[in-house]
Amino acid sequence: MMIEGSGDCRGLLLGEEPRCGPIFRVDACDRKVIRGLTTFRMKQSGKSHAFGDAPDGVALEIVMAEGTCDIGLIGLAVMGQNLVLNMNDHGYKVAVFNRTTSKVDEFLADEAKGTKVVGTHSVKELCAALKLPRRVMMMVKAGEVVDQTIEQVLPYLEKGDILIDGGNSLFTDTNRRTKELAEKGILFIGTGVSGGEEGARFGPSIMPGGNPAAWPHVKEIFQSIAAKVEGGVPCCDWVGEDGAGHYVKMVHNGIEYGDIQLICEAYQLMKDGLGLTADELHEVFAEWNKGELDSYLIEITAEIFAKKDEDGTPMVDKILDTAGQKGTGKWTAISALDLGMPVTLIGESVFARCLSALKEERVAASKVLQGPKKTLTVADKKEFIEDVRRALYCSKMISYAQGYMLLRAVEKEMKWNLNMGGIALMWRGGCIIRSVFLGNIKAAFDKNPKLQNLLMDDFFSSALNKYQASWRKAIIHAIEIGVPMPAFSTALAFYDGYRCERLPANLLQAQRDFFGAHTYERVDKPRGEFFHTNWTGRGGKVSSSTYNA
Repeated sequence: MMIEGSGDCRGLLLGEEPRCGPIFRVDACDRKVIRGLTTFRMKQSGKSHAFGDAPDGVALEIVMAEGTCDIGLIGLAVMGQNLVLNMNDHGYKVAVFNRTTSKVDEFLADEAKGTKVVGTHSVKELCAALKLPRRVMMMVKAGEVVDQTIEQVLPYLEKGDILIDGGNSLFTDTNRRTKELAEKGILFIGTGVSGGEEGARFGPSIMPGGNPAAWPHVKEIFQSIAAKVEGGVPCCDWVGEDGAGHYVKMVHNGIEYGDIQLICEAYQLMKDGLGLTADELHEVFAEWNKGELDSYLIEITAEIFAKKDEDGTPMVDKILDTAGQKGTGKWTAISALDLGMPVTLIGESVFARCLSALKEERVAASKVLQGPKKTLTVADKKEFIEDVRRALYCSKMISYAQGYMLLRAVEKEMKWNLNMGGIALMWRGGCIIRSVFLGNIKAAFDKNPKLQNLLMDDFFSSALNKYQASWRKAIIHAIEIGVPMPAFSTALAFYDGYRCERLPANLLQAQRDFFGAHTYERVDKPRGEFFHTNWTGRGGKVSSSTYNA
């Protein structure tokens, strides 16, 4: 037996679940909303019938009923669950789905118990539960899983619906997805979400980019759940087109790598160079968090040093010294190389994690390779701790300056229009690198929106000029006692290089021209004119057709 229907449900076999979703309105049957089309009410008799008992010749117009949920979320790992609960707290009704459907039931029975969260057991059911235009947010692993999830969702979306990737996707993937989905009429957003478990639950930093037409549909939700700073300003605003949001999140993560590495180097210098205990280090970092270094990472570092294991010894001393990474720091370094930007501190921070992973090799090398004795002879311990604090502060400035240099470069390359001060505001609260320091960055760009380098702002240049002696003293002491300080050292090297009017690249260009005829520019000629010298008298007059400066 067949039923005549409309839209995607025309020609539906009795007893089959419709392809256009599980919730429908049967207009010819007193507009009764029925789930799964298991029953209907005939207008003529006013009686309810099982769907399979429909008499011959009855024409039913079947159309999809609009759902009641404001947004759907796919992926109930830690970040996904906490974002859902955050949205629920702010009055939004959220439908959820997870590939392992038992996790949906567990979430509803535990963390989401007593909330308005709606659980679904299929992508189809999730999409049918949403208001129009549908808003579906994916919190899944970056890479192929995102593309697979998009393919699963697409059949249940219509033109004008919004699809959001909230994971740590590579910005080039987001560029591609935004364009491909726009061709299908789907509005795509790639958004960075920072703040970890706590941030997602109570207010993260959110960095959306993608199709600008999608922003009005998610702005209210995103800004409602985002962290707030002074005056209730949300740490969320539109970043730019295509992969701009994920690029800014990538740079955020790269700076996070740098911040963490700098803190770890300060820890090792004070531990090995001064012999400070975990309790003493707790006091040092807690004090630092009251001043210029006030930040989330300094705060949690102080708490880490105070934590004891079950036997009463410091927990930090029980943790194996091998660090992991998920790729965003590496992506930042690769992008810097692609754009020709000297983002040296983030690069060293990535390599430091790689070196830490060579645990067995390091243990073997420690028995063969010698270094200076780690003497604890410092004339004034309090003064040296202050030198380390100032060195950390200066190095942190370099890290952020390099990160913003990269943002300037990609803005030009991709023809984006990035609000540099707005990005600092988005990072001001909710995220892992949140700090008082970011307020100074926003002020610098508010004063000069076209500022090319943060180091040229009065606030930053004054601090670096004031503290550089302490910066150098801390690194010199580390060298003398053999404590590795790759991030501190590269930060100072960059500072000295950036302020150097003349670098030895003239010799470098001469060498390139000598062996490869790569040409060079002259100081006594206009920029853009290139020259080649026959250095040996044996070469010809032909020079390389390419030149990279």
